[in-house]
Amino acid sequence: MSTPRPGGSRIPVGRRPDASMTLLNEVTERPLDPGYAAAAQARAAGTAPRYGPVSRALVLLAAAALGLGGVWAAKALRAPLPSGESARAVLIEQIRERIATSEELTAQNDGVRTEINDLQITALGSGDAQVLDESSDLAVWAGSTAVHGPGVVVTLEDSQRAQNNEPGTQEQRVQDFDLQVVVNGLWASGAEAIAINGHRLTAATAIRTAGEAVLVDLQPLVTPYVVEAIGDPLQMRTSFARTSAATHLNTLSSQFSIPSSVSPADDLVLPAGTTSGLVNVTESS
Repeated sequence: MSTPRPGGSRIPVGRRPDASMTLLNEVTERPLDPGYAAAAQARAAGTAPRYGPVSRALVLLAAAALGLGGVWAAKALRAPLPSGESARAVLIEQIRERIATSEELTAQNDGVRTEINDLQITALGSGDAQVLDESSDLAVWAGSTAVHGPGVVVTLEDSQRAQNNEPGTQEQRVQDFDLQVVVNGLWASGAEAIAINGHRLTAATAIRTAGEAVLVDLQPLVTPYVVEAIGDPLQMRTSFARTSAATHLNTLSSQFSIPSSVSPADDLVLPAGTTSGLVNVTESS
């Protein structure tokens, strides 16, 4: 027989209503684990095992080792990464290493180019001085030979906050468009040859951005950006001040905290470009 419950379920006669709560019953009716009770009885009877000084010392050392290990692990997890390990710092260091490698290869390339020019002059001979002069002038304008002379240096630099990698300073960094404006202003002011951070500009040189890096002739550059232009210093500075490039530099300084300077130079040495080839000269009969 079963006795119906108000809710419609049925409980067999003779079964405790709390029979399904065995675990709770054990906790409430027997709060002390049987093992503790057995240990207390053995201690009272004098049959409990005794631990000597060596065992206690080992237990103490083990507890101290576990505690120190936990503290060390917690400090290692909470310790901040050093600032030099940031992703941008690592990328900048890699860029500087690649720039050094590129400069070494460029120096080797310059040596080979000089040898080619010497062989070309030897092949042409000294019989036609006009052809040699035209070849030399074309090489200068094409950027295939190194040049030196007086000129103007324009320097642009990321803002101090941007150099400290503070958040929200992306627009306070020099961009490819800024360098393009400056270069075009120098060409319009009478520049005969231009280089940016030692990279000679030719008709095939591109100034663009890849990610956060400014590329000149496919070479990544970092701040500061030094634009060197050979020409008459006084005339170039006067003409450059009248161009939109000078206005652009003022805007960068006032609105984006990007400093810049324009200064004359007595003797600039610009390397040859990297996209040169042999100058083909046809002798007229």
